[in-house]
Amino acid sequence: MLLEARSLTKTFGAFKAVNDVSLRINKGDIIGLIGPNGAGKSTFFNCLTGDLVPSSGQVFLNGQDVTHLGPEQRAQLGLARSFQVPLSFEGMSVIENVMIGAFLRSADPAVARAKAMEVLTLTGLSAMCDAPASSLGTPGRKRLEIARALATDPDVLLLDEAMAGLTATEVQQAIALVRDIHKLGITLVIVEHIMEVIISLAEQVIVFHQGHEIARGTPQEVTQNEHVIAAYLGKRAAATAARGFAEGGA
Repeated sequence: MLLEARSLTKTFGAFKAVNDVSLRINKGDIIGLIGPNGAGKSTFFNCLTGDLVPSSGQVFLNGQDVTHLGPEQRAQLGLARSFQVPLSFEGMSVIENVMIGAFLRSADPAVARAKAMEVLTLTGLSAMCDAPASSLGTPGRKRLEIARALATDPDVLLLDEAMAGLTATEVQQAIALVRDIHKLGITLVIVEHIMEVIISLAEQVIVFHQGHEIARGTPQEVTQNEHVIAAYLGKRAAATAARGFAEGGA
């Protein structure tokens, strides 16, 4: 078991943002987390990454209890994440931003730079390596965020709405990038509102609503689930997804 959450609950005062949610992730999985705003998925995600400590329950990474370890320690153990709002160092170059991630594995600047260049080539940013991070548009900033995470050599990468704000064409390009990342053997957990992304990538989907898990299954199963349609998708989106599956299977 690569990453496991056991009965995670996170409360803020009397409010239970996440209530008794469990998840088992094996190497090579692609897991999607979906649900309406305020459903608890981001809080659950942050408990997995170490940005929040759960009120109860446990998180295990490669069999080790990491419930009370911070993000940096979890990164050293093979867990990396992106942020919904990219957190680049604006005054530094693109490659210098990525080297920050690479320094987790090596203090040698030459080794870190070589790793950063390798990752920038994968993410399509190599031509911009010496440009200031502040010069990148939204697609570039999203890719830079992913590149810095990849430079840490993770076993599992958690993507927090990595495709929000992209055009339809940019979303397709980002989906292709995520597939390339998965081919490297990296396990993925994806929080995303764009259902096209979840349907295209995820093997298993967990649906959150009001802090609870209300459904779990393949993308096709959850998009046809009555509870999911009522709480999140709506009939129109569910019908669109159903047509997509039908066309894909034709």
